[in-house]
Amino acid sequence: MTQRRFDGAALLASAGTGFSAAGDLYVLAGDTLLASVRSVARRRFPWREAISQAWFIASVCILPAILVAIPFGVLVAVEVGSIAHQIGADSYTGAVDALTIVREAAPLVTALMIAGVGGSAICADLGARKIRDEIDALEVMGISPLERLVAPRLAAAVLVTLLLNGIVLFVGVTGGYLYEVWVGHGTPGSFLRTFTEFTQFSDLVVGEIKAAVFGVIAALVAGYKGLSVKGGPKGVGDAVNQSVVISFLLVFVANTVISQIYLILVPPHGP
Repeated sequence: MTQRRFDGAALLASAGTGFSAAGDLYVLAGDTLLASVRSVARRRFPWREAISQAWFIASVCILPAILVAIPFGVLVAVEVGSIAHQIGADSYTGAVDALTIVREAAPLVTALMIAGVGGSAICADLGARKIRDEIDALEVMGISPLERLVAPRLAAAVLVTLLLNGIVLFVGVTGGYLYEVWVGHGTPGSFLRTFTEFTQFSDLVVGEIKAAVFGVIAALVAGYKGLSVKGGPKGVGDAVNQSVVISFLLVFVANTVISQIYLILVPPHGP
């Protein structure tokens, strides 16, 4: 049986490709932001396209997000209730359950839906345009693809993530509340009292900030992979898969960073 040797050159080449792609993604993010500001200042931002994309993303994401948020909220309630019962802190189940959903679960579920459903659709659309030479045609006509295609999709993704996060948050907290009251034999008053005592307005704000950042990540990664498609239809499929995986990784990294910054700047609030 033959053994494969460690190929340091290939590893370095792969690392170099990864750093190059990361740099290209940052450049795309900056160029898209500048293109968006420039088009808004000149009153040429494609609002109609942005609204159309927002409607499309919302229509394909809202039902899966709700269906995922219900069991997610119940699962959080189950785990939190079990631990709270073990340490004799059953009265604080509502606070921990709600805080977990508001700060972490709702933005992450929203991000996974936006990146997995909306982001993949954006990447496939841009990739299909790329292999049909529509992107090159826009550049020949002097139209910026970033301003015409990526910027409105970025605005749509951010808008939908903000709205969808609120829906997921409400559904998740409601699911946890119903489980705790009907199955966990908790009291409605205790759940709501601890929820209002421990949850701050800043918790809702940081949840929305996370959702907006995750929407930006999903849209930019999808736009970057879509505009860099090579190899025909197979390349489009590969780009969609890579877009979803990269978005998930960046979302979890961003979530960790934002959570740590928030806990440093905003001390935990007690009753």
